[in-house]
Amino acid sequence: MKKLAVLVAIVLAGSPALAISRLSPLKMTCDQARATVHNQGAVIFRWTSPRGLPLYDRFVRNGRYCDPNEYAEWKRIPTRDNRACLVLFCENLNRLDGDFIIPDNSL
Repeated sequence: MKKLAVLVAIVLAGSPALAISRLSPLKMTCDQARATVHNQGAVIFRWTSPRGLPLYDRFVRNGRYCDPNEYAEWKRIPTRDNRACLVLFCENLNRLDGDFIIPDNSL
């Protein structure tokens, strides 16, 4: 039983490495932000709006990182070199307004 408890403790100690990254896109170029999303599959970008409000969202490599009722859609975020860098985030299928074709966007 002690061996099992030690094994569980070791596994749980390594689990924070699997957590999703939380990054600031304003500290990287557009290419770096897109490469980070592509390499990690999903990241959370946090930045401050021009009005001083904190903004954040989860950005993904493609629709496989979204819930079954979502699809990957393009969104513009500010980066160090580009105020409108295109990356993908998960959007609800209800936003398609009756379209039968779900976009298969990929970064």
